[in-house]
Amino acid sequence: MPGRRRTAVTLWIPNDSWVTTDRGCAIESLDRDTCLALLPTASIGRVGWVTPDGHAMILPVNFVLDGETIVFSTGEGDKLDFVREGRVLTFEVDAVEPAFQAGWSVLVFGTAEMITGPAQIHRIEQLHLAPWAPLRDRVFIGLSVHEISGRRLPLHPGKITFVRQSP
Repeated sequence: MPGRRRTAVTLWIPNDSWVTTDRGCAIESLDRDTCLALLPTASIGRVGWVTPDGHAMILPVNFVLDGETIVFSTGEGDKLDFVREGRVLTFEVDAVEPAFQAGWSVLVFGTAEMITGPAQIHRIEQLHLAPWAPLRDRVFIGLSVHEISGRRLPLHPGKITFVRQSP
């Protein structure tokens, strides 16, 4: 954009390093390995699907990653109905830091199935997937990662000021 200045900022990161960011940087596409590495850094994601009448349904869930399978729990209702029907689900998880105007998002497409084997359930319970709301007849759902993509917005200065001090 003509006449627009690019802003660069140098920030100190707690691991004793300095990072210089450029507000003109584009959004970064993330590879599969990076996306999979980011998933377990969050505990809340959103599972989505399209209802029979064409509406998008997107609901928050707490989750854990078991290998390359996203595991969440649910009770009777729409989520479980769509899993039983074998429909493709979408799962999204993100993290943002408004003060730095930075963040990332990972999007997963896959099919989900109920986890019913006693040994599988025991292993999942060891991952400490704790629902925020009490669930009657709790069912564990495993969403296999068929497709995964992600984006990261590089670190940008936001509503705080950083001053570089001599190390």
